[in-house]
Amino acid sequence: MERFDYRAALKNIPHRPGVYQFWDSENELIYIGKAKDLRNRVTSYFNKDLNVNAKTRVLVSKIRNITFTIVDTEVDAWLLENSMIKKHQPRYNVMLKDDKTYPWIIIKNENFPRIFWTRRIVRDGSKYLGPYASVSMMHTILDLIRETYPLRTCNLALTRENIDKGKFKVCLEYQLGNCKGPCQNYQTEDDYDNSINEIKDILNGKISNVVREMKAEMDAAVADMNFELAHKLKRKYDLLEKYQSKSTVVNSSITDVDVFSIASEEKYAFVNFLKVMNGTIIQTQTIELKKRLDESDEELLTLAIFEFRSRYNSHSKEIIVPFDVHLEDASIKFTVPKLGEKKKLLDLSQKNVQFFKREKIDQYEKLNPEIRTERLLTQMMKDLRLNQLPRHIECFDNSNFQGKYPVSAIVVFKDAKPSKKDYRHFNVKTVEGPNDFATMEEAVHRRYRRMLDEGTELPQLIIIDGGKGQLSSAMKSLKLLGIEKQVAVIGIAKRLEELYYPGDQYPLYLDKKSETLKVIQQLRDEAHRFGITFHRKKRDKGTLATELELIEGIGKTTAEKLLKYFKSVKKIREANEQELMEVVNLKQAKAILTYFAPRLPEHVETTGDIL
Repeated sequence: MERFDYRAALKNIPHRPGVYQFWDSENELIYIGKAKDLRNRVTSYFNKDLNVNAKTRVLVSKIRNITFTIVDTEVDAWLLENSMIKKHQPRYNVMLKDDKTYPWIIIKNENFPRIFWTRRIVRDGSKYLGPYASVSMMHTILDLIRETYPLRTCNLALTRENIDKGKFKVCLEYQLGNCKGPCQNYQTEDDYDNSINEIKDILNGKISNVVREMKAEMDAAVADMNFELAHKLKRKYDLLEKYQSKSTVVNSSITDVDVFSIASEEKYAFVNFLKVMNGTIIQTQTIELKKRLDESDEELLTLAIFEFRSRYNSHSKEIIVPFDVHLEDASIKFTVPKLGEKKKLLDLSQKNVQFFKREKIDQYEKLNPEIRTERLLTQMMKDLRLNQLPRHIECFDNSNFQGKYPVSAIVVFKDAKPSKKDYRHFNVKTVEGPNDFATMEEAVHRRYRRMLDEGTELPQLIIIDGGKGQLSSAMKSLKLLGIEKQVAVIGIAKRLEELYYPGDQYPLYLDKKSETLKVIQQLRDEAHRFGITFHRKKRDKGTLATELELIEGIGKTTAEKLLKYFKSVKKIREANEQELMEVVNLKQAKAILTYFAPRLPEHVETTGDIL
């Protein structure tokens, strides 16, 4: 394969803001990026000292040509990059997953303008407001307009000449009171345009101005004793106030602000946008971004900011964001609120994006369960500070009863799911009395000594049910086997769900709702259940064997043989002499029959003849 002489290409790239394009051997555009300094940014891709991810290395290996476009400012670079990505959709760029055509509310460019909704934009001078991500919200606004302002719905050419010639007659909408009849000059164009201007204010979020002016008109009508007009204005006023009370979420002093928040996963990111005018959210939408390389949240959020502001034609001077965005633009103020009404707006945006993310992830994982597994394992690796995905996890637990019948149990999870065929339990051989630490040391040593002898692959993570003491005991065995650096080991203390690492005196606390902690708890509980079940069987067997040893001629070994053969004391009690002799000799069989024979009460009343 022809090698790319990137050093020669870099010599031609200036230290200026702009957009760069990477091309492959087939002259196909594979990546578009922007930079404040083109030379420095492009050079970074070929710097071998940088720790880049595998996808970026693949991208770099395919580059055979570099082109670039110089712009004046970093903001211009963002805008140009955004438009070029939309046009060319390169393979390695973030993919904006948004294939819907959202509806707009249109104020038609005509005499006595009509207002309706559409999904198709025609450049004819009409005013388009939106788009509306929520169709139901759009219809709610249109219903409010229809109830408040009688407008025409016909498509007649209402020119002054046609109206003066009397070409039209009023229709049923006029009779119903839904239109004031401009077609027959019953409504002046000035009066109609006045309603249109108020509607524009409502659609632009300036509803407070309309309500205030309507209140003044209503008071003036009452003062003039024009109660019919006052009643009509009062009805409109109530409708607008009702709508405003539903829409206002923050202090009305917050005017013309854009709000953005982001929720990111391994392969996807989700960005929510709120457009706020006078404390009212007039537009909202959440989009999904599919990651191609190792893009940061800041890069993704900035990309989405330009996309939304372009889509909604927003020119807000203030943008509320969850973290600092390093973008030099004197015309925009970025705010990261900590308290107050703006923080409430940001919280609302973050709630929306988190809900959208959960909904989308659930959809993906129902269709592709392996996606959930990969995401969960990746999250566990990140939360537990592991070097590899914990595909194979083993958890140890001990059980005993006042130092008697000690057992250890191990459960195995593969790909975050129980692998019950791999569960094991151990009868403790070297420990006397209630010594939980020594029991753990023996179980861990026996488990991994055998795995090493058999050449079985070791787990990526070992979980010890217990605190520092049990963890230290487990580490002794692993060090003795020489594998302490080959596997990650953590201990979980039950009281506060503290996670301990070897050699670290301070525990790690995970969020109580985190999926990582839930998997660890499931492992711990499963190990406890499996261990307790085995322990009870052993204890019950031991108790029954002790009872059989009370029979003359039956020792511990014979008692265990009887239980193994008959499975229970009940069946031994019900067995006849021939059945018992399958296990014991005749003398022992008679002793067992005598022991379990029905016994008469000590005081028995008898009846009979007196001699």
